Amino acid sequence: MKTHIHTSAERTQLAALIEPMTVVMMTTADDTGALASRPMLPLEMDASGALWFFTDLRSEKVEHLLLVNLAFSDEAAACYVSVSGRGEIHTDSARIERLWSRLAKPWFPDGPASTDLAALKIVPTSAEYWDSPNSKMVRMFAVTASVAAGRALGLGKHATLNGLAKSASASATA
Repeated sequence: MKTHIHTSAERTQLAALIEPMTVVMMTTADDTGALASRPMLPLEMDASGALWFFTDLRSEKVEHLLLVNLAFSDEAAACYVSVSGRGEIHTDSARIERLWSRLAKPWFPDGPASTDLAALKIVPTSAEYWDSPNSKMVRMFAVTASVAAGRALGLGKHATLNGLAKSASASATA
């Protein structure tokens, strides 16, 4: 995923956490409130903090973008990120062309000119992350020590990044 330079410390931190992650699980709620998740390929985190994907206009998810959750996971690095926000559909051919990747060709065989291809923009409102920079062995030791101590010891960082949308809209108006 391509990430742009961000003026907000929270967006910069979010970009650093998710940039190496190549697949994200996107969850939406349908009209009955049932949750549905599907794997998505993140393409870009733009300068305003929005995350961009490709989607098929015939997909049911395009009708359920009011509340979206993106779950990023890098098990090898023990880094997990949950992003909450809302989605928007964009059919601008210039943007689709700019975001185009050969990785999308199996789903959109006609390339950027595919009839049902759209760009899906997710505007984050908040994110929560869990990150352990240590090796797997150190993490296992920390879990064992935490169980013995009855409290979390050395398990890494956990924090919430709020104000992502506020920062995004502030830079959009600047």
